[in-house]
Parts: sequence; structure tokens; C-alpha cells
Amino acid sequence: MGNFMKQKPLFLAAVVTASLLRPCLALAAAGHPTIPGAELSGIWAVPFVCMLLSIAVMPLALPDIWHHHFGKISLFWGLAFFIPCLFTYGSSVALYELLHTMFLEYIPFLILLLALFTVAGGVRFTGALVGTPAVNAGILLAGTLFASWMGTTGAAMLFIRPLLRANRHRKYKVHSVIFFIFLVANIGGSLTPLGDPPLFLGFLKGVSFFWTTSHLFLMTALLSLALLSVYFILDTVFFAKEGRPTPPVTKNDEKFGFEGKINLLLLAGVVSAVLMSGTWQPAARPITIYGIELEWQNMARDAILLLIAGLSLKLTSRECRDKNDFSWSPIQEVAKLFLGIFLTIIPVIAILRAGTSGALATLVNLVSKDGQPVNVMYFWLSGGLSSFLDNAPTYLVFFNTAGGDALQLMGPMAQTLVAISAGSVFMGANTYIGNAPNFMVRSIAEEQGVAMPSFFGYMLWSGGILIPSFIILSWLVF
Repeated sequence: MGNFMKQKPLFLAAVVTASLLRPCLALAAAGHPTIPGAELSGIWAVPFVCMLLSIAVMPLALPDIWHHHFGKISLFWGLAFFIPCLFTYGSSVALYELLHTMFLEYIPFLILLLALFTVAGGVRFTGALVGTPAVNAGILLAGTLFASWMGTTGAAMLFIRPLLRANRHRKYKVHSVIFFIFLVANIGGSLTPLGDPPLFLGFLKGVSFFWTTSHLFLMTALLSLALLSVYFILDTVFFAKEGRPTPPVTKNDEKFGFEGKINLLLLAGVVSAVLMSGTWQPAARPITIYGIELEWQNMARDAILLLIAGLSLKLTSRECRDKNDFSWSPIQEVAKLFLGIFLTIIPVIAILRAGTSGALATLVNLVSKDGQPVNVMYFWLSGGLSSFLDNAPTYLVFFNTAGGDALQLMGPMAQTLVAISAGSVFMGANTYIGNAPNFMVRSIAEEQGVAMPSFFGYMLWSGGILIPSFIILSWLVF
């Protein structure tokens, strides 16, 4: 009896799980039970809004509670969507949405971030970089250029630590991290499908690999040069205000170069694995679990990425990672917070996908007039929603709203695709949650003693610098 009492919670959990799975097993063969986006009212977005408000307000209002329990808070808001969904639409729909999000979105997202975080954390720039305005601008420029070819996450993880080390002796360094998020973690990834997930989705839908390179190059170059110029002026002012400081003299005989070079090869392996998953079409049929198709190329990609992360840990010395100020805290924070975000965002994306039949029909109707696309609205709506929602499905919603025909969108409707692509990528920089590396960069910076602004504090920076830039850009282009 005592053993049964000890095992009772596990027994009850098994019973509950079985009761959830039984109807889903029966319905899996009949189709894909999903939330009817056209039927959802705005109240279903409340858990997502509360999740965002928790990220924005609690670190300031209740810092101790947030620091120790943010994972539980994130899970709470995820359940605040899942439980009502369970009782309203039944266990089959609720479990399908949960597994769909976990198998096809959250777990692949986390595996990719983990691989990039682990591999980039094993690369250490050696030598003494001194954070002068010219050096800092050079690091931002290099990161921006690399972002389109190794992804915004890869470039951000590779260059953020050298930037922080170079400015360790500086008093004012928050602005450097903020502009780093603007440029390296977002805008720099706009030129190839490898740069940012929305463009990779477009590539899978038939958009040519170098289409964004040719069509977004001028916009990206103008915006990047403008932001780099603003940064250089701002950093020069701060540098002078600090008295043009120099770092303390240390016995450092290291020459400029790289330590952990094997990770550069592994980083190329990460990029190749992602590209493979979008181009390889295996003959074997996908594995289907509760109506969710797990494609072999994606499972192979995730397995390769985990293998690469393991190889990076094995082949990189502990001393190298210690000197690189490497720790697991940033990826742990992202994993916990984005679990809540991915769950609470489910009904919001469903409403968006319902288009003119959903609760956001008023917004969707703004992108066309008299049957013709309004490109400036495509730019601002895809961008505005990508600032708070996952920019990949947001891109896909507007891609399909514009017709979903890649050949048509690359041809007569090229400006529409430019608007959707640029908005989805550029405006991920508007908030900390607009793109995954934003949060990781912030976490790494805070871990190394940089007092980063709050959620709303960051938006003051983006609102004051990025939004005017986007207004000018949209006026010039659209």
C-alpha cells in the first residue's frame, strides 16, 4: 500500500495521459484536428499578451520573483491557453496543437539555437581588441556582413563576446549592444534564406536563393550604413565623454586570431545541415504522429545539429570556453521563456491564418485596395506583427495573403515580396522577442555586467532610432 501511495501521482498522470491520447489516436487517421481560427475571438490572445507583459514588467516590478521563477511563470501562461483549449475544443485538438508546436516549431527552434550557441561559444577571438568607436563599428559591420551567410543567431553568438570584451573598460556600452541587436541579430540577415527563418520559408516555397540578395541589397545597405553612421557618432560622443579611456595594461602576449578554430568548421556544418533540410527530398514517407508529419530531412537536420553541438563540446577545451565567458544561462533563459511564447502564440497565429474570416480581418484587409496590393501596408503589418509574434509564420501568412505563388511574387509582384521580406526581417529588431538572438544577446550582455534596458526601455531605443529609419525607407521604396 505504501509503494502504491508513493507511485499514485505517476499512476494518475498515466491515466490522464491515456485519456488524452485515446481520442487523438482515433481522430489522427481522420485528419488534422486544429483550432478553428475563424471562430476565435480576441480573448484567446490574452495569455500571449500577459506573457509579454510578464517579460516587460516583472523584471522591474518584482525582480526577485521573476529571477527565481520566470520559467514557472512562462509555463503558467502556456497552460492558460492550453487548458481552456482542452475544455473548449477537446483533448484531440488541444493535444494536436501542443504536439504540432513542440515537434515542428519549438524543439527544432531550440536545437538550432543550442547548436549555434554551443559552437559559436567555442570560438574565441585572441589578441587585445580595444573598444574605440572605429573598432566597435568594425565589429558591428563584420557581424552584419556575416549574418546573411551564417544566420543572425550564428553571427550574433560569434561576435557578441568580442564586442563585450573590447568594451569591458568602457562606462557606456549599452548602446553598443542595442545597435548590435539592430544590425547583427536582425537587419544583417536579410540577404539570403540562411540569414533569417522567414526567408528560409520563402525559399522552401519556391523563392530563388539569391532573389533576396539582389532585391533587398540596396535597402539593407542603406539602412545598415545609416545605423552604423548613427552608432559611430553616438559612440564617439560617449567615448569622448568618458575621457577616451584605455584598458588597464596586462601581460597579454596573444596575437590577434582565433582559438577553437574547429568550431568555424562546425559552424559551416550547421549552415549546411539547415540548407540540406530545405533542399533534400527523401523518398521515404514522413513519420506521422497524431496527424503531424515528421519529415526525414528535418529529423536528420536536428540529429546532425545535436551531433555538431556534442562535437563542439568534445573538441573545444574548457579553458577556451572559460576565457570566452561561456555559460549555459542564456540558452536556458531562452528555452524557458520561448516555451511560453510558442504556446500562447498558437491562437494568435490561427486568427491571422484565418485572414479576412478571423478576428484580425480589419488588419488583413489593409494590405489590398481594389484588388491591388498596398505594399507599404505589407511592409508595416508584416513588420509590426513580426515585432511581437514569430516572424516565420507571420511572413508565411502575408506570403499566402499575397497569392502564395512564388513565380508571381518574384515577377510582377516583386515589390510586394520585398515589402513582406523586409518587414519580417528588419522589424524583428523592434523588441527583445522579435527575433530569438535578441534575447540571447541581452542575456549574455547582462551576464557580463551590462545593465541592459527593460522590455519597454529597449523599445524606446528602437522607437526613437529604428521607426524613423523605417518610415524614411518605406517612403523611398514603397
